[in-house]
Amino acid sequence: MARIVIIGAGVGGVPAALEMKHHARKGDEVMVVSDTPTFHFTPSNPWVGFGWRKPEKIKVPLAPMFKKRKISFVQQALAKVHPKENRLELKDGSSVTYDYLILATGPRLAFDEIPGLGPHGGFTKSVCHVDHAAETFQAWEKFCEAPGPMIVGAAQGASCFGPAYEYLLQADTDLRRRRIRDKVPITYVTSEPYIGHLGLGGVGDSKGLMEGAFRDKTVRWICNAKIQKVEDGKMFVMECDDEGKDKKAHELPFKMSMILPAFTGVDAVRGIEGLTNPRGFILINDKQQNPAFPNIYGVGVCVAIAPKEPTPVATGIPKTGIMIEAMAVAAAHNIRAQLDGRQPDKVPEWNALCVADTGDNGSMAFIAIPQIPPRNVTVAKKGRMFHWGKIIFEKYFLRKVRTGVAAPFYEKLGLGMMGYRTLKK
Repeated sequence: MARIVIIGAGVGGVPAALEMKHHARKGDEVMVVSDTPTFHFTPSNPWVGFGWRKPEKIKVPLAPMFKKRKISFVQQALAKVHPKENRLELKDGSSVTYDYLILATGPRLAFDEIPGLGPHGGFTKSVCHVDHAAETFQAWEKFCEAPGPMIVGAAQGASCFGPAYEYLLQADTDLRRRRIRDKVPITYVTSEPYIGHLGLGGVGDSKGLMEGAFRDKTVRWICNAKIQKVEDGKMFVMECDDEGKDKKAHELPFKMSMILPAFTGVDAVRGIEGLTNPRGFILINDKQQNPAFPNIYGVGVCVAIAPKEPTPVATGIPKTGIMIEAMAVAAAHNIRAQLDGRQPDKVPEWNALCVADTGDNGSMAFIAIPQIPPRNVTVAKKGRMFHWGKIIFEKYFLRKVRTGVAAPFYEKLGLGMMGYRTLKK
């Protein structure tokens, strides 16, 4: 019998483990290795940043659910993957062997690539992790007592832009509720070539929708931006032209800043020839399988996806929730095929369903089928329903994790509830 190990217990790892357990043969062991005892629902992190959610409300203890589903759980950080030995080295010095491996590690947050960036010894905040978001809320409360200029955005090399837009629009809503919006000039700084690019070349009229929202909310923006360094209360930004050459230097004052960093692969896999690219992302084929090590699969933010088109300043392609769960389903299906002596044949559909929740009537939804152009369907819409849609989505997914339901939520509910047929009306 085989041991299938999943590294990571986030939006990719948990669905991968549940789906793998569903597909595994009797006697196969499914094991999850994670450095945290809880799952946390990453899409709700911007809400945590404003106190609209408490961190404990979006966390789920993993051990009880995995025990119920008869999935082994090892709470330990990964030190190194040894693919030639089919072995994992853990931070406590122990080892775990595997027959098949699903890497769903999530990213390493590359704050260190820009001096002064990030919450760890830097001067900007983050909502990439629930703990970062909780710290951001504390800083937000202090900022609101003595408001001033604010900078929100995404650094060069970033591949996740949605949370930056959400955070900015939610900040505007919260400031208006506090009646202090007039005291906070907001600047959006991004590596995107235009507002609403999203790392996807835009989705429908996302450019017009976002630019309209920014104008309505009196937000200044700088695109094709490289953040050079951050000091206490000041950000140094180089705006580039359409060829990526230096165009204009900006010194931007701020009292509050939330910047999404670039991502890399985690240290445990970086530099392994055949497994990862130079940035440490897992190399995969169209079946989520690593070409050099066919018993290893990649799922989620940790996988390497080449940009569809070059941009003047480096931007990556986001891996959205529906896309990640499709990856997990395909990986589990293909491992079962290998267990049965067949060739992997499941190719996931990479679609995008994104909600930019503003906390008010300005909430937006973007659908891209497939996620990477050219597309069969592109929709960008605005409306109150998307605010409530995201709340329903959050509650459903947290319940899914608590109960250990294997059925893919996104494919069976997400596109049905907020699908493009409804949005096109």
